[in-house]
Amino acid sequence: MPEAVFTEEWAPPTTEPPHGLRQNLRQAKALLNEAGWHYRDGALRNEDGRPFRFQMVLSQKGFERICAPFARNLEKLGIDMEYRTVDSAVYQRRIDTFDFDMTVEVFPQSQSPGNELMSMFHSSSAEQEGSRNTGGIANPVVDALIEEIIYAEDREALVTASRALDRVLLHGEYLVPNWYIPYHRLAYWEGFGRPETLPLYYQATSWMLQTWWEKEAPGDE
Repeated sequence: MPEAVFTEEWAPPTTEPPHGLRQNLRQAKALLNEAGWHYRDGALRNEDGRPFRFQMVLSQKGFERICAPFARNLEKLGIDMEYRTVDSAVYQRRIDTFDFDMTVEVFPQSQSPGNELMSMFHSSSAEQEGSRNTGGIANPVVDALIEEIIYAEDREALVTASRALDRVLLHGEYLVPNWYIPYHRLAYWEGFGRPETLPLYYQATSWMLQTWWEKEAPGDE
């Protein structure tokens, strides 16, 4: 593990104006040069002359507007990122067999994480076809912390181990933060309401179905 795990709080790069993005590109260029990648002949190349090129595979067209500025900024460094949207079946097959360079992924968690972490981050699932370990993470420290979470004896031990795992994963830089909004987008129309008589055996299992009926009654604030 990097020493920073114990001494620094991880934070994503900021693009706050006026010079955030430009400074990030300069820092990225310095790191790439240090790693042996230099811009020449119209592209960022390694010592063998191979260009820095990769593909991001997507399953939804909506992510293209998010990938476009990312690709444009990488182009400034000489990196060629192609983003491609494929149909659901092809996408699932490529993800299951790790046939991709980069993709968009979400790792949902509950308030009591446990066995599901084995498929997401444990080394036993790093090369297991169909697992959720899309990052191919195989780290003995991560493995040990996952086991601490699964076999935690009480809530305090679970929370402590979960926070430690979160810190190690963040400092591992296994992913690039993609986008974030602190709210849910909902659309509603007052023309709809809950029927007085519901269908037999009706049960709304989705939180959206449970709440989309709700609207203020006359006089409510």
